[in-house]
Amino acid sequence: MKFAILEKLNDRDVPRITNAIISVDPDAKVARDVGGNTVDVDSWLFAEEFLVAFYDAGYDVRIAQR
Repeated sequence: MKFAILEKLNDRDVPRITNAIISVDPDAKVARDVGGNTVDVDSWLFAEEFLVAFYDAGYDVRIAQR
């Protein structure tokens, strides 16, 4: 699944985003595209389950692809 981050990302955001994702699913595989402001998550969980983690970490996101 792919998430679109609505604010501009930089390299300092990478650990915060990764920690937010693994707080929901420790086994999730995370790939970040800082230039494209997207995050790909490979997990068996539903995309909606990650939205709260993003918001709690301070990011406004949308589901770009399930």
